[in-house]
Amino acid sequence: MLRAAVVPVTLVAAIGLAGVALDRVYAGDLLTRLVSGAALAAVLVSVAARRLPSWQVAPLSVAAMLGATAWSVRLAAAHADLPGGFLDVTADAAANAVPRLLTAMIPVEPAPDTVLVPVVAAWLAGLAGAEVALRAGRVLLGFLPATALYAGAVYVVGPNAEPAVGSSVVFAGLVALALAAGRTPGGDPAAGLPPAVRGPVRARATVVSAAGVAVVVGSAALLGPALAGRIDDRPVDPRRYVPPPRVESLDENPLIRISGWALEPRQKLLDVSTRAPGEGPTTIRLAVLSDYDGVTWRVGATYRTAGRVLPGGDPQAADTVRQEITVAGLTGRLLPAVATPRTVDGARVAYDPQSGTLIRPEGLTPGLRYTVTSARERLDVNLLATADVPAGAQVARVLRVPDGTPERLRRLATHLAEENGAPYARAAAVEQFLAEHYRLVADAPSGHAYPNLEFFLFGPRGGGGQRGTSEQFAAAFAVLGRLTGLPTRVVVGFTARGDGPVRAADAYAWPEVLFAGVGWVPFDPRPRPDTAPRPVEDDFRPAPPSPPPSEVPEPTATPPATPPAATAPGRSTGERGGPTPLLVGFGTGGLLLAGLVLAGLVGCRRAQTRARLGRGDPGTRVGGAWRHTTDALRLSGRPVGGDLSATEVADRARRALAEDTGRAEGSLPAGGAGTGDPGADPVGLAELAGLLNQAAFAPGTLTDAQADRARDVAVGYAAALRAARPRWRRLLWSAHPGPLRWPR
Repeated sequence: MLRAAVVPVTLVAAIGLAGVALDRVYAGDLLTRLVSGAALAAVLVSVAARRLPSWQVAPLSVAAMLGATAWSVRLAAAHADLPGGFLDVTADAAANAVPRLLTAMIPVEPAPDTVLVPVVAAWLAGLAGAEVALRAGRVLLGFLPATALYAGAVYVVGPNAEPAVGSSVVFAGLVALALAAGRTPGGDPAAGLPPAVRGPVRARATVVSAAGVAVVVGSAALLGPALAGRIDDRPVDPRRYVPPPRVESLDENPLIRISGWALEPRQKLLDVSTRAPGEGPTTIRLAVLSDYDGVTWRVGATYRTAGRVLPGGDPQAADTVRQEITVAGLTGRLLPAVATPRTVDGARVAYDPQSGTLIRPEGLTPGLRYTVTSARERLDVNLLATADVPAGAQVARVLRVPDGTPERLRRLATHLAEENGAPYARAAAVEQFLAEHYRLVADAPSGHAYPNLEFFLFGPRGGGGQRGTSEQFAAAFAVLGRLTGLPTRVVVGFTARGDGPVRAADAYAWPEVLFAGVGWVPFDPRPRPDTAPRPVEDDFRPAPPSPPPSEVPEPTATPPATPPAATAPGRSTGERGGPTPLLVGFGTGGLLLAGLVLAGLVGCRRAQTRARLGRGDPGTRVGGAWRHTTDALRLSGRPVGGDLSATEVADRARRALAEDTGRAEGSLPAGGAGTGDPGADPVGLAELAGLLNQAAFAPGTLTDAQADRARDVAVGYAAALRAARPRWRRLLWSAHPGPLRWPR
């Protein structure tokens, strides 16, 4: 009886060792207990049903496996404290068991989806091994399923744990013990055969045994050195073949959501209840964006499925913040939390240790409630003044400046870094420059590509430049910081003011700088409330962009002055016919010269107008139409300042036209309306202002038809404004040299 019990006992132990090998990447010993229990139950079912036909054992064992698996799932769900009913948890585990097992963060928490596959595999290995080893008597073949299970466990762990040398030696010893115990007693098997048959049988057995020994020895000689040479090699990690959970496109760049939230400030996104030391607002982090390609800031994180307890040691100087958050109007997968989260209850999450951010792979739904406990680090400001910034391959990602950086951005970064050698001084200089020179508005269009940032930093105040949301402030700081050698990133989050709702108005973006020995330090480049921005030109005058060749006026050649006629000695002027011919000649030449100059000015003005309105892409032509309109205002004696937006300029232009046409009623050409109403827009200036904003904030989206419409509006407005001038002013309108030299 003892000899018969050795094979099933060693089989159960071998399968249990597979659980031990896999449990090296799990938290706790629950997985080992579940796998060993499944192996023991599977072998006992086969032993108890050994008198039944073999075709009846498999269905009976599978039915028992379903019950044991359900019990294991319930036990794991209680251990992980997962919300939801048993059927929902089981269905989710069955659908996602394999990908979550290979994408879960190490140490893996024993949960229904991370224990389901090992438990089922252990039961099937026990069933197959017991049937082959006990019923068929093929002991070595019966240990093949257990061996495959053990090898699979070692492969799944890969390089994420210490080598399983001890358990492998024990596994080999168990197989040898089972072989020794399962050997058929009775001496020579050919002893009872007739003498004529006994000799050939023994000879054949000897040849087969010798061939087997030769194969084993040869294989050991050939494969031994190669296998020994790979002992120190790093094993392959199968987790790299399974992509982890990824965020949606909406969450890949949540920075673009800032402008939308700013336009709907009363929208409720979250309900928050906070327990934290001290008083004051709490900053909730939604996403960390570290990758920038010159067009878009992206999250670029690798999220791994995690349990309730998140990896990472708690910093020494940190406050524990506990929040209960209920999702209201927030969408996507990104899960808000105070940095740095340590435990999450009430929601299954995936975690990125590099950024300290969370996602819910199933997505956010209204009413989702979860509790997150975070370790909020306390910043030691005394270390910042002398802190350095790290360098090298580890921070290359947050130092990278993509190609195509506008020259004016580089010059501004150099200007800010000239007198600030220390890293923190450079960061503070960038923060102060943005806070003092730019305006925070809620209606600025979204965009943080190079052209958008250049327009935000250097665009005319009257045309929508030098104003933006926290999106432009944070992105401009991060790019300028990288140009000065600072590792930067952009963070999107919310400000929670005590307990209660978090609304869209509480959303904002801020930049962070990495300092050696300190960590990531947040900055706020937004202007302070009730402060007027100072013109950028007061502290930095960027080089104006070069105008297109078609807009550069050709110099007008000035003929040399006619030298005075020399009077011959002894001859009076009257002898040459008197002064009258000279006066006539000079007068005629002067008139011809004046006519040539006027004709040249008219020709240059017309060439300038054709170039503005008819050359280039649609965006360039819309800009030319806008300059044609503002030049018309200036020619009428009403120049516009650089502090006005396009909409404000259009409103002023409508009022100017209404005033002039009110004084000269009936002077408008066909298509105009001399109503005198300053609120009327007979020409379409509001539409032209909208096209200009579209060209500035959404380059490349204008069509030729829109450019033609902008041309018609500009030409019509200039003609209407000119028609309201006195006759002599109309004559000089087309020859005025001002538009050729006025700065753009």
